[in-house]
Amino acid sequence: MNYKKYKRMYHPVPIKNREWPDKEITSAPIWCSVDLRDGNQALYSPMTIDEKIEFFKYLVKLGFKEIEVGFPAASATEFEFVRRLIDENIIPDDVTIQVLTQAREHIIKKTIESLEGVKNAIVHLYNSTSTLQRRVVFHKDKEEIKQLAIDGAKLVTSLVDGNLSGNIRYEYSPESFTCTEPEYAVEITNAVLDILKPTPERKVIVNLPSTIEVATANVYADQIEYMCKNLNNRENLIISLHAHNDRGTGVGSTELGLLAGADRVEGTLFGNGERTGNTDIITVALNMFCQGVDPKLNIDNIDEIIEVFEKYNRLPIHPRHPYAGEMAYVAFSGSHQDAIKKSMDLYEQEGSKTWANPYLTIDPTDLGRKYEPILINSQSGKGGVSYIMENKYGYTLPKPMLIEFSAIINDMSDAKQTMLTNHEIHQAFKDIYVNITSPIKMLFYHSSHDADNSTTISATIEADSNVKTITGKGNGPLDALCNGLRKYLGKDFEISNYTEHSLARSSSSKAAAYIGIKTDSDRIYWGAGVDANINTASIYALISAVNRMTENN
Repeated sequence: MNYKKYKRMYHPVPIKNREWPDKEITSAPIWCSVDLRDGNQALYSPMTIDEKIEFFKYLVKLGFKEIEVGFPAASATEFEFVRRLIDENIIPDDVTIQVLTQAREHIIKKTIESLEGVKNAIVHLYNSTSTLQRRVVFHKDKEEIKQLAIDGAKLVTSLVDGNLSGNIRYEYSPESFTCTEPEYAVEITNAVLDILKPTPERKVIVNLPSTIEVATANVYADQIEYMCKNLNNRENLIISLHAHNDRGTGVGSTELGLLAGADRVEGTLFGNGERTGNTDIITVALNMFCQGVDPKLNIDNIDEIIEVFEKYNRLPIHPRHPYAGEMAYVAFSGSHQDAIKKSMDLYEQEGSKTWANPYLTIDPTDLGRKYEPILINSQSGKGGVSYIMENKYGYTLPKPMLIEFSAIINDMSDAKQTMLTNHEIHQAFKDIYVNITSPIKMLFYHSSHDADNSTTISATIEADSNVKTITGKGNGPLDALCNGLRKYLGKDFEISNYTEHSLARSSSSKAAAYIGIKTDSDRIYWGAGVDANINTASIYALISAVNRMTENN
């Protein structure tokens, strides 16, 4: 790879004593959705007008108060969409639409024409200012590019003042800002601001786009802070961010840009946009939310947002999307599963009002999701198996038995080379441990309490297609049956572990019993029994353990 063909595209930022590293995000910015313009132009099949109208309505439902609706001069479709929004009175009174225009005369005129009768609008004027664009695309020097912006701003203001009666605000973008010399970016923006004349009642938006990411996010933050400190009339400006994602840091650039003094964010749902995408507003907003900051958007039903997004954009959401992905709240690692489970249990037990979880920064229920905590693969441990067996099926396995069964499950997943479903895990447990009937099948039994406080048991079993009766005496039914089985099998073993519990809270529920038997070689074999009668469940558990011992010897 010939890395020497590449060189730094951004200009050093002449900033000292930068302040943004010591700041925190404490409030939501002004949000502006550009899904209908930047997002729409990046689709294989752009939305129809009717689809754009429906998507616009949904963006309003999510709480966006500023929505960039398109480039009206680009096509008849774009122009008609803006007209329908206005003519059909689709725009709520508290929502402002934004239209984009290059600093070119015929485009500006068509754009202003599209806004006739609008109540609230932002005219977004831009021209490209970077070194490379000036040289390669426009063949103009700095003064010529600056004059292009000035002339565009003059035409916009004259046309707005002469033709539009609504509340019209202005926005200017030095496009390709991140590749523009900082001093020149200040110079050309201040020249435009002299024309647009920002006031406290009519602030001007200065949009500083990372049109193409060419540096680490901290450089973008330096550029934003430099502009905030050097633009004229800063108190009457709204500094806006529009970060693309060429380096995969659109979200990081936006967050650091907010620390650097920006007031506003332009972006799209889930980051759809030209080339590698735009800032993902959902991620930025939920990053704030999980730090205790109100994002000022209605994004508590993430599945609905996904459904609408995919319907109109015809693009999938990555399964590992930080908050919306179908696997965002799934952990395969056993240690992760265990820590998540314990933390969630503690959160519920304590009734805490503050979320704290080692691996989930956000409570999925806040987004209309459920934590589907356990999917088992070869990387999972006993914590995941324990959760499934207990929460899905009611079994609370003794820890030594759980360790053994978890290893079996991991081997199964490894052999299958994929995750195991809950049903597969449950079925494996039943097949291996529960009510095992081979080679010995318990047909029926009878126990009696003797005068010496001992118990005698008479059990009828089927083994090798033969029905036999075995008897034994001990200090209880299990001890008596153990003695009878030892004599019948000619093998020595003893019960080393016994637990039991109800499989449900209902008095009519079945009971589960777990028995571990130890042989003279200190090997432990586990069995489980399930029955409506706890004594019978215990007998079945012992027979199951003995059968496993017999089959493995």
